[in-house]
Amino acid sequence: MRYVTLLDLYTHRITQKYVNRSGMAHAISTAYHAFRLAKQYDVNPDLATKAAFLHDIGHYMWYRDGKWDYELYKRNDIHAIKGAERAHKLLIRLGEHPQHAKEIALAVLLHTDSYLPDGQLQLTSLQKVVALADEKDEEPKGNHHYRTISDKRAQRMLEQLDRLVDEALTPLPFEKNS
Repeated sequence: MRYVTLLDLYTHRITQKYVNRSGMAHAISTAYHAFRLAKQYDVNPDLATKAAFLHDIGHYMWYRDGKWDYELYKRNDIHAIKGAERAHKLLIRLGEHPQHAKEIALAVLLHTDSYLPDGQLQLTSLQKVVALADEKDEEPKGNHHYRTISDKRAQRMLEQLDRLVDEALTPLPFEKNS
């Protein structure tokens, strides 16, 4: 059972404010990558697409002299920490199952290691899927955050992805042997 859809997330003002800041086109593309990877890694596609869609909700834009400064961003980035908190709060507010909200928030937190000291983390399959989906959509110097998408197209794509997730979660009817 799905408690919250991607379209529910998209239409919320918090998502509009913060996901638009980090790139709605990138968020949607990453969610599609996560959907495809979820099957490969045997991960719940509902959790994977939501975590991927929200993975950059904590972004802060680092500017110097009025221009985006990618190096400043890389040096000072903690967007995954802020994003995990925002994602969790938003999901709970919208009525997501608390355990799902926690799993999604942890996947948002661990989708990048840019803020972590050197070392290895043992990621869950969901966390791996979100990190890989993000990597699949990355462009040099953070340019993936600047692709644009119209509101109408974004809604259509998320409605389609919601349908795909629903289909993936629907059990096949029992077939009798004749």
